[in-house]
Amino acid sequence: MPSNADKNAAPPLPEPLRVPVADSHTHLDMQSGTVEEGLARAASVGVTTVVQVGCDIKGSQWAAETAAAYDGVHATVALHPNEAPRIVHGDPDGWSRQGAREAGGDAALDEALAEIDRLAGLPQVKGVGETGLDHFRTGPGGKAAQERSFRAHIEIAKRHGKALVIHDRDAHADVLRVLKEEGAPERTVFHCYSGDAAMADVCAREGYFMSFAGNVTFKNAQNLRDALAVAPLELVLVETDAPFLTPAPYRGRPNAPYLVPVTVRAMAAVRGIDEDALATALGANTARAFAY
Repeated sequence: MPSNADKNAAPPLPEPLRVPVADSHTHLDMQSGTVEEGLARAASVGVTTVVQVGCDIKGSQWAAETAAAYDGVHATVALHPNEAPRIVHGDPDGWSRQGAREAGGDAALDEALAEIDRLAGLPQVKGVGETGLDHFRTGPGGKAAQERSFRAHIEIAKRHGKALVIHDRDAHADVLRVLKEEGAPERTVFHCYSGDAAMADVCAREGYFMSFAGNVTFKNAQNLRDALAVAPLELVLVETDAPFLTPAPYRGRPNAPYLVPVTVRAMAAVRGIDEDALATALGANTARAFAY
């Protein structure tokens, strides 16, 4: 058995959950192995549903196709916050080069958003995201395109009656401002919740779901545990964001939906509740958030 020092080794299967849960945010297209293998491993430990998240046009199309092919997969579609500036400004190092060019960048973004709008109308697509704002990777020059894209995604989600899945990195105040200005959709999910307890109170007042990932287990993430401790149980979700944010003690190794139980148990400890009770709530909350 490989040691934890082997960063390329997949962590072992955790003890199965007794109550099934959903991975509310994953990227199967970025993980090793086939979709069938990934879903089978997840189901073997009680993770029976996954939400496959799109980050660009190609990934969103793949998410919709995959959700149509597998009963346990639901899709969300979007241009990631860091994708919009790359489309507008023609950055050759973008996540997706589709539509990226120096001239006509705004038109290219409109074209990309039109495809997201089309995909959002499909029945297997349950959400619009991940969208939002990222002030960590996108500099000041890209903020206008990023915010324009975010506002367009909010409108698409509301028009189609789909959940809005938010990526918020170093942009808490601006994300909350835009949501207030535009009017948030009925169901809004803060993916990989990254705020503190005070922000959790704001989200609770607004009825926003808060989805916690493996980083809630990290030693330096007390702010996340503080937020989890005060978040209303009916607004809490769990996710992997796989292949990223693998929970401790496997941090740095490849993540996948089958590792959700590790995070669920850590979350139950923070909340001081039985893991079955938490899993029951997580399963019901995810189904309500994404209306499946």
